[in-house]
Amino acid sequence: MTNSKMTNDEPIHEAPAIFNSKTRPQSADDEISNFGKVNYLEVTRHQHDQRLDNFLLNRLKGLPKPHIYKMIRSDEIRVNNKRCKAHDRVQREDVVRIAPVVLATREKPIISTEFAKSLLARVVYEDEGLIVLNKPSGIAVHGGSGLAFGVIEAMREVTGKKYLELVHRIDKDTSGLLMISKKRSALKVLQQHLVDKTIQKHYLCIAKGQPALNEQRIDASLLRYTLASGERRVKVDTQDPQTKESQTDIVVHGRFMIAEQPVSLIEAKPLTGRTHQIRVHLAHIGHAILGDDKYHVHDKSGVHRLCLHAWRLDIPGYETITAPLPEEMLDWMPEEIKANLPK
Repeated sequence: MTNSKMTNDEPIHEAPAIFNSKTRPQSADDEISNFGKVNYLEVTRHQHDQRLDNFLLNRLKGLPKPHIYKMIRSDEIRVNNKRCKAHDRVQREDVVRIAPVVLATREKPIISTEFAKSLLARVVYEDEGLIVLNKPSGIAVHGGSGLAFGVIEAMREVTGKKYLELVHRIDKDTSGLLMISKKRSALKVLQQHLVDKTIQKHYLCIAKGQPALNEQRIDASLLRYTLASGERRVKVDTQDPQTKESQTDIVVHGRFMIAEQPVSLIEAKPLTGRTHQIRVHLAHIGHAILGDDKYHVHDKSGVHRLCLHAWRLDIPGYETITAPLPEEMLDWMPEEIKANLPK
């Protein structure tokens, strides 16, 4: 499992350690039966080349994501008896050591029939290796941090497919196109496209104000940081050594009014894949996205959802895949804007 925020991380190449009979590793394909002891998991072809954090998230369901990162930093997770980092990639036959842990919950998620049908009805593309889903706003892509399940757990449950993995992630409150792989081979190809930046994502959003230029590139380095509450945030920062170069191209497709406030329909094309990139970049130039409770806290538009929609995917070897704007965004637009939406 991966997302558009990947980098060319170096995989782990250390040879697996030799274990005695008491610590013989179990297959990572099998569920862990006892979390109260040290567990050793042997990576199989199904997890080969996954990021370590994603590998752990799939096997420690119910444990908040910040706790998993804390375990990695505290050396409670080791790969082949070596210290590791969240972005390291596990390889087939690697052995991952997991210290004893108490999970908040391990119950199998209960997916209602109505929700299952609604999710399956949102599949806009499917072939033998890929599903593309038009994710609704308000649903996380995976469980954790107090959530019993997300889109990927629900899709595994309702389809009965043993292998489904997220190709990338989009924010919980962002709607639109989400890629899910049905085969390990398809996942690796799509991951490589993301690394090579040969997949172009297009988002549509309603933003505060009306930019003077119809087209522009936002080039502003971004830094991730954590609030005292443990919640992630991102800001523009050019000084910190941990900051990451980030660019977003934007095109204005319409200017109109909401609650007597000037707003714009903007297409955003991220050229890099940073956390909250479009949201922070638009806020940085004075055009924060309506309904953004993180980066537009003084929003007076009356809009009650994040007006950001993953609208179009250009993937090499595929026809263009699109997802229409949700009704809750269309309802705010005048008819002349709706009649001239980008195709």
